[in-house]
Amino acid sequence: MGEKKRKEVSKTNVVFGKNNYKWMFIGIGFIALGFILMTGGGSNDPNVFNDAIFSWRRIRLAPTLVLIGLGIQVYAILLNPNKEDNANN
Repeated sequence: MGEKKRKEVSKTNVVFGKNNYKWMFIGIGFIALGFILMTGGGSNDPNVFNDAIFSWRRIRLAPTLVLIGLGIQVYAILLNPNKEDNANN
């Protein structure tokens, strides 16, 4: 009886499950890709202005990917890790 009680006491409560971490890494990937797409568009000569900074990729696509990644992060945090465990029991 004592050993069974000890096993129950030593059982750790994990805040996030495997599925939560999977979604977190996907969200981090979206955010990183968005920031990578925002880079560039500069000019080597400071006296010359380069219009490439206003490209569709840097103004629309990259910030959208960052916002999608942040949304995925919120979803990953709010995802219930015990939902799978309760369905199997």
